[in-house]
Amino acid sequence: MENRQSVLEISKKAFKENVKEIKNYIGNKDLMPVLKANAYGTYINRNLELIKDFKIVAVAMVSEAIELRKIGFENEIFVLNQPYIEDIPNILKYNISVGLASKNFLEALEKYPFKVKVHLEIETGMGRTGIYIKDLENFIKLIKNNKNIEIEGVYTHFSVADVDLKFTKEQIRKFEIGVNLVKKEFPNLKYIHSSASNGILNFKEDICNLVRPGIILYGYEPFENAYNKIKLNPVATLKSKISFLKEIEPETSISYGRKFISKKRMKIATIGIGYADGIRRILSNKGEVIIKGKREKIVGIICMDSFMVDVTDIDEVKEGDEVFIWDNKIITLEEIAKKCDTINYEIISTIQDRVPRKFVD
Repeated sequence: MENRQSVLEISKKAFKENVKEIKNYIGNKDLMPVLKANAYGTYINRNLELIKDFKIVAVAMVSEAIELRKIGFENEIFVLNQPYIEDIPNILKYNISVGLASKNFLEALEKYPFKVKVHLEIETGMGRTGIYIKDLENFIKLIKNNKNIEIEGVYTHFSVADVDLKFTKEQIRKFEIGVNLVKKEFPNLKYIHSSASNGILNFKEDICNLVRPGIILYGYEPFENAYNKIKLNPVATLKSKISFLKEIEPETSISYGRKFISKKRMKIATIGIGYADGIRRILSNKGEVIIKGKREKIVGIICMDSFMVDVTDIDEVKEGDEVFIWDNKIITLEEIAKKCDTINYEIISTIQDRVPRKFVD
């Protein structure tokens, strides 16, 4: 792994600058960085130096919280998603706070004589998990009968805070109703939160005292033109190297399926990173990379471990030359996502483990 020529390079400076920018943007609210999915593929969740001073962080699964504990993270960890009943022993063992919306999970907690810190999740329009407003009062009664639960927070999740003002305002209205119902029985809520990256940039909810930045924490925009709202510094650069060079004659096929046939004499470079590493096959014959500061076209079908690039127009090119998949300047993560008909979240979070992460200052 250490000798792999492909690497996802992570800028510690950029990450720290993003944290500072977000704190300035949110004012007096607290920050709960979302470190799920290996911190969106960056492995910042494995770098204790960068996360140790956060008061509270969020993950998606109990196993992710355990990983944080094992590297020495001592502050609060919140699991965003409704856990499984089988997770309860580890929730207790590792002192983890969890989202709560399931009656079955609530009843399962009664079997354990230990306090569990929970944030009640209110369903306001995400359609995923959460307690409906109409069921909330009865759910609160069940909680009051369970002495093993400590209500630490209330939260919801916006579904269209990037594109639909009206629907999001309705979610906010429902959430405020839910919060007020919870406060009647639990007036000393520590955390009230609703906004991830989209909500942070587009809405200012006074009822909340905590925000959950995800993609913006890593310097990428959650919606088009978000860079105009806040200064973000992309933390990740994906690069590889030329592993092989060859010259080909006209009518030569490249890669599987013979989807590219040369029309002239060409110079072709093989790059040692492929779809098993997270390079989408949909970029075959239409994606580009950067070599010596120039855009160069991917030719042929992307393979599991490599792909080929037309470098005919580069005079001085050799094996071992650096190749940028994205450099955040000439080619951005957003451009690649658009070509793949997806979002930047998916591209960065699915760069595979066999691509080493290298932290730089």
